[in-house]
Amino acid sequence: MFIERPIPTRRIREEFSVHPCVALTGPRQCGKSTLAGRIAADDAASTYFDLEAAVDRRRLTTPEQTLSSLQGLIVIDEIQRAPSLFETVRVLVDRPESRAQFLLLGSASPRMVKGVSESLAGRVGLVDLGGFHLGEVDAAGWRKLWTRGGFPRSYLARDDRRSILWRRSFIRTFLERDIPQFGITIPAERLRRFWTMIAHCHGQMWNGAEFARALGTSEGTARRYLDILTGAFMVRALPPWFENLKKRQVKAPKVYLRDTGLLHELLGLSGERELTGHHKVGASFEGFAVEQLLAGLATRDAYFWATHGGAELDLLVFREGKRYGFECKFADAPGTTRSMRVALEDLGLAHLWIVYPGEAAYALDDRISVLPVSQAGDLAATLAR
Repeated sequence: MFIERPIPTRRIREEFSVHPCVALTGPRQCGKSTLAGRIAADDAASTYFDLEAAVDRRRLTTPEQTLSSLQGLIVIDEIQRAPSLFETVRVLVDRPESRAQFLLLGSASPRMVKGVSESLAGRVGLVDLGGFHLGEVDAAGWRKLWTRGGFPRSYLARDDRRSILWRRSFIRTFLERDIPQFGITIPAERLRRFWTMIAHCHGQMWNGAEFARALGTSEGTARRYLDILTGAFMVRALPPWFENLKKRQVKAPKVYLRDTGLLHELLGLSGERELTGHHKVGASFEGFAVEQLLAGLATRDAYFWATHGGAELDLLVFREGKRYGFECKFADAPGTTRSMRVALEDLGLAHLWIVYPGEAAYALDDRISVLPVSQAGDLAATLAR
């Protein structure tokens, strides 16, 4: 079953209008190869190389000779397995007579980042791809996406049991295979323990000292582990926003697992019934809503805001010179709070939305509205009006 992914497809085509090369990055099994295959199918002259296939690796043992004769779209999947190819691609795209475009696919890794930033700077457009979001699946059935997460094989599994088995296997494979392939020599069990600790702190401010004590290591090492999982698209470290206000503001990031399906597996939750009775249900919903909002708005200019006096805003987004705020509440009929009023005035928000699991959207006053999470993917169109 193929699910259309219009936003990343459009972004790839937009980047190709400016650059001869586009790098599509994201975690393993998020659908990069499937999306690239669909795009390549629209180009009759396209050529596809998968560097996990021995045949394609042999075809590229003399890459300049093989690639220079090709035209149209050239897709190279898992390019981080052959870092020398970045230099070859740079040479080819710099030739005036070149009529080829390169779509480079890779899991987030130091090799991928280094190859793109050093060899292809100024020649490559960057597009990140995650799991499914509400703009791509049945928004009315958002609870399935929340419970299972957005990885295609987890979301599309025939039943919850198969979804759980896939997620369990993915976590083990990521720790035992993917991390070592990134060139990172950290024992799998230690990183799993750290990952599980983040799951239990999902939606909370980062406390490096606390993590360091629990792991028996330094704060710098704990921060390095966080950076590894953030760079691999497993964790989101939402940066704090602070400005010259007469209030002490929080300056530590807020951490979330980006995929709630993996969050629930690390917490040992097997389904929606267990989730709704768990003490982390509110934090899980908050992280899910934040990811859907960011996917729908297609922005990286996003923060959270908090003061030591207790005022807090789950998500602050800047768009076309205006500030918009979001609070995520797992409640039947949320209303305004003093914290929201403080954020509205101190940050000069154009509007504040309270995202909740209900079905009805309604206004609380001129600048505060309640928004069903099922409509989070449509928010960009709302702001454009």
